[in-house]
Amino acid sequence: MDYPVSTLAFIAVIFILAGTVKGFIGLGLPTVAIGLLTFRIGTPEAVTMLIMPTVITNLWQLVSGPRFVHLIRRFLSLLACLFIGAFIGVRLLIDGEFATVMLGLVLTGYGVLGLTNVQFTVAPRWEARLSPLTGVVTGVLYGSTGLGVTAVPYVGALGLSKDETIQAMGLIFSVMSLATALALAWAGKYHPTVAGTSAMALLPAMVGMMIGQRLRDRVSAVVFRRCFFIAIVALGIYTVLHGIR
Repeated sequence: MDYPVSTLAFIAVIFILAGTVKGFIGLGLPTVAIGLLTFRIGTPEAVTMLIMPTVITNLWQLVSGPRFVHLIRRFLSLLACLFIGAFIGVRLLIDGEFATVMLGLVLTGYGVLGLTNVQFTVAPRWEARLSPLTGVVTGVLYGSTGLGVTAVPYVGALGLSKDETIQAMGLIFSVMSLATALALAWAGKYHPTVAGTSAMALLPAMVGMMIGQRLRDRVSAVVFRRCFFIAIVALGIYTVLHGIR
């Protein structure tokens, strides 16, 4: 699976754009990249291509915090269930049309959630029950669409400190990417060419992040964030229509 120069250029531009968004508002790299890459290389290849950038950008969050062992113990059931969900999700991913529709629905829901600014709270007594469920659902979504967005509001609802939240997300997304990579390899969908291109995509993603950080002081973050989520909703709706036509 050798990509022509035009496709490689397209991939580079998408990762620069996705990196710019992440550099500006601190999130959105997988959302932008997976949503746009799908129209050129297909959902299975796009999910595979996101694995390397996701692992690298989240490993720093994982190892830099002081609560590594504590967080592994706290989220052990969630992490274990991520593997179960990822294998289920990859099986759904193989059905390209279904995966495309699911991707569109996830994008739309994520965009609407971002626009509403809804805040969730999880009581301590519910955490033991919700963590495994969140792990399965997040794994299924990430394995089938490359977007494990359910983990973000769940971790945010646990009342962790800022440093713990950052490290917890690094832990969850690193394990999620590993689980998906194993599931894709098991299904024979982890193509070396896509994996190699994924590694090369780190450079344009980092360039985009530097651009986004420079823009942060020149453009209103509130306006940019609102426009971002509106665009994600529009992209999600278009993706659903594209998948069912």
